Amino acid sequence: MITNSISSDQEALNPSLKAGEFSKEMEANPENLHLRSPPSPAATGSLGSRRLLDRSQFIRILLQALHSLGYSKAASSLESESGVALDSPEFTSLLFHSLSGRWLDCVTTIDSIPDLSPKSKSSAAFLVWKQHFLELLGSDDGLVPARDVLWSRISPLDLERGAVHRLARGMITSEDAVPGEDRVRRRIGMLLDLLGLMPDWVRVPSGRLEHLVETAVARQLESCFYHNSPEEVTLYEDHACTLGQIPSSCVQTLDAHKNEVWFVQFSNAGEYLASSSKDCTAIIWEIKEDDTLSLKHTLEGHVKPVSFIAWSPDDTMLLTCGNAEVLKLWDVMTGTCKLTMNNQVNRVISSCAWFPNSKKIVCGSYEPDNALSTHVM
Repeated sequence: MITNSISSDQEALNPSLKAGEFSKEMEANPENLHLRSPPSPAATGSLGSRRLLDRSQFIRILLQALHSLGYSKAASSLESESGVALDSPEFTSLLFHSLSGRWLDCVTTIDSIPDLSPKSKSSAAFLVWKQHFLELLGSDDGLVPARDVLWSRISPLDLERGAVHRLARGMITSEDAVPGEDRVRRRIGMLLDLLGLMPDWVRVPSGRLEHLVETAVARQLESCFYHNSPEEVTLYEDHACTLGQIPSSCVQTLDAHKNEVWFVQFSNAGEYLASSSKDCTAIIWEIKEDDTLSLKHTLEGHVKPVSFIAWSPDDTMLLTCGNAEVLKLWDVMTGTCKLTMNNQVNRVISSCAWFPNSKKIVCGSYEPDNALSTHVM
């Protein structure tokens, strides 16, 4: 008898186990498992402008989504009107026979499922007979029946022999034996494992509608050539960005540099922009509330072009360097040079980066013998 003592860890089987039990009528008349009202005419055929969607499959996916959203009454009404059930007869049969301990009936149902490879059928049958075997080991006087199941049911299956040997050892050690009070939980675990071997049509995968919609939306975003919108995507219309959403007009020209600008980088907090130039200077720009920039500091002192800059993680310091040029450390607030690394390191520094604590740096060089070095600031 299947009781409503099934715990909340079996939620994966809802709504079939919504109350944790089948009706007494179903238990008394298991042949009804295979009796279904024929789908109404409205439930047959295809949907969509291209007729690519099977109507019955679509309804089953809707039913699963309604149950997952908590609209069980709406799901029941849809099942009644459409004549399409969420659960396939094969799943209903597997569910009933698994939880009732009708092992042979369970294996018979597995064998009747089309699109299931012989290897998958053997693996599924093994799960069923293994559960039966372990339950026998956990019962009084179950050793001899367990041995019979191992020899007559499990051993003939097309399995890796180590699996059979491990079960045989369990007859001596009672390893993994299932006591009576643990049977329902273990049977549901077995059923979930069985579903992992079944074709998806046997049981609609959880969250299938959400997955389909999210996949469609993601592909629209990926194919949006002009995508430049931080706004949430709406489901009410197809997503498409227009050329007008791409910045296409100049709103400000920064002309403080006197030669080519070779590198630009925003500060980590987004309050400043730093630029370096062939004119041997770097500039710190302050970002205003209206997103315009104003010159905060011009960093002078290099004698050769500045090709690289790096903000400290806390945005209080800025490093500047260039090919065949020294490395300088600048105070962001005052614009003063705090340190120049030239005589201290006998190498050409062409790039740099900060450690997360803002106290150490890594320097890169195009000289093979001095490619990377670290320094404490």
